[in-house]
Amino acid sequence: MDDVVLRPMCEADLDFLEALINDPATAGEFQWFGWHDDGYLRRRWRDNAILTTEGGLLVPTLGGAVLGLLSWHRSRSGPSSYCWNMGLVLRPEARGHGHGTEAQRLLVRYLFAHTQFNRVEATTDVDNRAEQRSLEKAGFTREGILRGYGFRDGAWRDSVVYSVIRSDLEPR
Repeated sequence: MDDVVLRPMCEADLDFLEALINDPATAGEFQWFGWHDDGYLRRRWRDNAILTTEGGLLVPTLGGAVLGLLSWHRSRSGPSSYCWNMGLVLRPEARGHGHGTEAQRLLVRYLFAHTQFNRVEATTDVDNRAEQRSLEKAGFTREGILRGYGFRDGAWRDSVVYSVIRSDLEPR
């Protein structure tokens, strides 16, 4: 059995990843936020391969096949502190097999190994039960509800916030 592997995005991924975030059927009910500028990822990739000290994008793969994309960005958590906020979009046929859980677990380990931030957080729609289970299986702790947090499909939606801190990964 192949394992999920994270790798940097390459130019050959751009068309698929642009379609993944810009096609309502492919993005799925909880990841479709409206049409986006078709060249958005291509321009970001050309500028810096979408890996910076402020955030990035990695591609989860299984046996070399692209599963989707994982992104993260720096988010202020206090007057002089920051954390990472991460998100995941999988192609429809990759959902429901545990690949997203493993990809999120790998990204948390990667961020803690290569940056000094103490917290990785993720949010998801309160109705997205599959993603909530995935985050919990990946080691995230449910912290609470963010009321009216995101706008999608013509309405303000509540989200659930999850986090992992470094000490969560330390052996007890």
